Amino acid sequence: MSTEVKMEFATKGMPFRRLGSSGLRVPLLSLGAWLTLGGSVKGDPVKDIIKVAFENGINMIDTAEAYARGESESHIGRALKELGLRRTDLIVTTKLFWGLRRGPNDGGLSRKHIIEGTKESLDRLQLDYVDVIFAHRPDPTVPMEEVVRAFNWVIEKGWAFYWGTSEWSAREVEEAIHIAHKLNLIAPVAEQCCHHMFHRERPEKEYEPLYRKYDYGTTVFSGLAQGLLTGKYNEGLPADSRFATEKEAQFDAKRQWLLSPEGQADIAKVRELSAFAEKELDCKVQHLALAWLCTKQHTSTVILGASKPEQVLDNLKALDVLPKLTPEVLEKVEAIIKSKPAAVPLYGRFPLDGHLPRL
Repeated sequence: MSTEVKMEFATKGMPFRRLGSSGLRVPLLSLGAWLTLGGSVKGDPVKDIIKVAFENGINMIDTAEAYARGESESHIGRALKELGLRRTDLIVTTKLFWGLRRGPNDGGLSRKHIIEGTKESLDRLQLDYVDVIFAHRPDPTVPMEEVVRAFNWVIEKGWAFYWGTSEWSAREVEEAIHIAHKLNLIAPVAEQCCHHMFHRERPEKEYEPLYRKYDYGTTVFSGLAQGLLTGKYNEGLPADSRFATEKEAQFDAKRQWLLSPEGQADIAKVRELSAFAEKELDCKVQHLALAWLCTKQHTSTVILGASKPEQVLDNLKALDVLPKLTPEVLEKVEAIIKSKPAAVPLYGRFPLDGHLPRL
């Protein structure tokens, strides 16, 4: 497999890439719904954000059954219907795992929940099918063969075209692929993972064999480290920032981390990166951070969060930065962030080309 970045073509100025090993072309930047569409943003503003995104080449929307407890899917479905966009021009993805109720079979990846959850998601989205359905987390309580067979059945029913994983380990992904190949079933094609300049070990190191062996793709979320890579926390905790306003337990931990020595060390790097972006690339640090993700060969799409149309338009400026990220510039970025995962050790036994020495 070539190590060059897979760039297919562009429309409305938006580059498209294949989603992993599939034939589906997805926009390099896509629109995500977590915490915003159907959550902090409701009604007509959801429609306004989707409209601006679509007008600028972002035709992919990612959501999940758990986002705003189903309200995200409902608001997106209503907006798509009111906008009257042609279904074949859209890519809609959703995710299953947590469910909306507390019953013993109302969550997880049992065949029952995968099938019933898919039907409920389609009802909320007012769609006959989604393009990709993701297993939102792995479920070690369910045999992997059952998971693979259930997603295969959903695809054969025409309720989805592809399936993928989200925050699965490389071992779990490979197990699913092996079972699918053994049973002549449909294997997952992509992972939805957290990936940003300070979170690289799993997407860049653990998953590397998946990219090389199976052409697995990634749909990246949290590319701006939940706002850290916008520079908004460079001088403290703004009152209107996500870390300050969100009530979920994970943000309590984020607030504590922000004040820790580790957090302050990362903020110092963001300050230096901000100065570099402005001086050397004539852009904001968030545009550099998003463009940097787009340079990764395995990145199929980078999912953007937005609470207003202006944020969508601002994030699109990352595409103007992408051509500026030469190998020399990327080396300078690495020297600032100092987060590149260590290579797998060879212990000096074999040469780097992988060929065994003659005896």
